[in-house]
Amino acid sequence: MQFVIINNYDYYSAVVSKMELDMVNAKNGMDYCDTEEEERTNFYNIIAAFKCYRTNSYGQINHKEAYLNSLPANHQEMLFKYRDHLQKIRYCIDQNHKVIKNIIQDADCLFHNETDNVRQTQQITVPPKVRFQDVHKVQITLKQIFRDWSAEGHMEREQCYKPIIDEITDFFNPHKCKIEDVKVLIPGAGLGRLIYEIAYRGYYCEGNEFSLFMLIASNFVLNRCVIENQCTFYPWVHQYVNNLSGSNQIEAITFPDVSPTKFPPKGTMNMVAGDFLQVYRDADYWDCVATCFFIDCANNIIEFVEVIYNILKPGGIWVNLGPLLYHFSDVASENSIEPSYEDLIVIIRSVGFTIVKNKTDVVTKYAQNPTSMHQSEYKSIYLVCQKPNLFD
Repeated sequence: MQFVIINNYDYYSAVVSKMELDMVNAKNGMDYCDTEEEERTNFYNIIAAFKCYRTNSYGQINHKEAYLNSLPANHQEMLFKYRDHLQKIRYCIDQNHKVIKNIIQDADCLFHNETDNVRQTQQITVPPKVRFQDVHKVQITLKQIFRDWSAEGHMEREQCYKPIIDEITDFFNPHKCKIEDVKVLIPGAGLGRLIYEIAYRGYYCEGNEFSLFMLIASNFVLNRCVIENQCTFYPWVHQYVNNLSGSNQIEAITFPDVSPTKFPPKGTMNMVAGDFLQVYRDADYWDCVATCFFIDCANNIIEFVEVIYNILKPGGIWVNLGPLLYHFSDVASENSIEPSYEDLIVIIRSVGFTIVKNKTDVVTKYAQNPTSMHQSEYKSIYLVCQKPNLFD
């Protein structure tokens, strides 16, 4: 099974669209890419963030050690275990670096129309430009792997993915319809676990993802991890606070808990790279749209609701689970509106949906360290909305 990334419905293996690169630049305060050279430069800047993971992480350790060495001798004596712990953190960073090297090993192949010689030339000629936010996103990617593809992340997946899967399998009952013809779309698909679970049950499932970090990592998990627990990494090594024990920070996690290549999905599974609002414009096409921790990623949530309504077939359903965090609400360079849940219900009905199920206070967590002294959770909303059938 080869997991496929699609751009504008032209099928080829692992391609990142120009639009997606342009939008990444825009969100990072950069100008849109006007040339292929700028696209490649931006792509390799993100690759550079992965490659510089160890160097940047070591820099933080070095700073802590320098401060430790400046303390009075009696303070340093009391912190001898802490000094040893910093060395253990270095080891964990080294192991994460090895995993990251595997993740990006064939990432340049995301450009499908370049020869190996061209890719090698680009790697040499394009200077890396590591942005602070990109360094942070590499760390977030490791936490996402914990959530989507480790046995320890099972509880979060039960909270967030299982209600969506149960709703789909109940509405599109395998005993009552040909599920291979049921088309399910997952915007904001992340590392692809929800896509895999739905396609594994036999449905046609397509994911849409904006982030190059997610696309690169999902390509590795879905196409290169051939056995269970193939990789060992340390997702919490950068969490220096709220640790009951030093061992909590350096806990080893293995992934994937299931190998998509060893247990391929029974249905069709693929990914479209790009901005949801720009990619999906075909009306009355999808039987189901499922969103998990996604709709609050919009500058204007009404646009998301309108597009979802437009692309659903009459009688199709939209299943949503997640909070209303509104990612751009505190970003100075971005426009944002933040309707309340009550406002959202009005919007959904105004667009034309019939609300079938409507729950609040659904407890969910997101990439949460289970051993941390600080535990956060969302009281999410769970909605099932149906586009009215023309015959009703």
